[in-house]
Amino acid sequence: MTDVVHSQGPVGGAPRRGGRGRFPLSFLSLGWLRDLLVAVLLALAIIAFVYQPVKVEGTSMAPRLSDQERIVINKFIYRFGPIERGDIVVFRYPRDPAKSFIKRVVGLPGETIEIRRGVLYVNEVPVHEDYVPAEEFDPHSHPPLRLPAQHYFVLGDHRRSSNDSRAWGPVHRDYIYGKAVFAYWPPDRFGVIETTNGNE
Repeated sequence: MTDVVHSQGPVGGAPRRGGRGRFPLSFLSLGWLRDLLVAVLLALAIIAFVYQPVKVEGTSMAPRLSDQERIVINKFIYRFGPIERGDIVVFRYPRDPAKSFIKRVVGLPGETIEIRRGVLYVNEVPVHEDYVPAEEFDPHSHPPLRLPAQHYFVLGDHRRSSNDSRAWGPVHRDYIYGKAVFAYWPPDRFGVIETTNGNE
């Protein structure tokens, strides 16, 4: 069986006079505007469902993210893929879920995390964290911690001033609700937020 496509206008030869078989220009314009409006509303609905603009408050992720910087997070990405080391994530603060924090994931479930005089170790292997500014290196240590299932160790890049897993422990997967993917304000910060996990 063959699908049949009906043309919206006369085929072959000049159009007939008298108006039959032709649509008024205003009708075509309204149809086009209707389709455009539906497409725009659908796109906005998808964007609102998948992405969310947020404002960074504080300097714990400097220099990658600055205070008052506006970014976009992907709220849907972890429904299809795992949280990875190096991801900059937004999550509900474990001690007060009404607040949201943004940090970098440095430890995954099942791994053992330790900080020796400021150097991060994952499963006894040192990690070169080139995203941590030398002037913000924190020489303090943190005892070994094996991460339970569904828990992630998160740290701020600005180690000297970051309130993170060193103070209140790992974050449960259910608290993590987005990944930072794009910065849009101020203009000089415009661009994709790349993920880096350091060199082990």
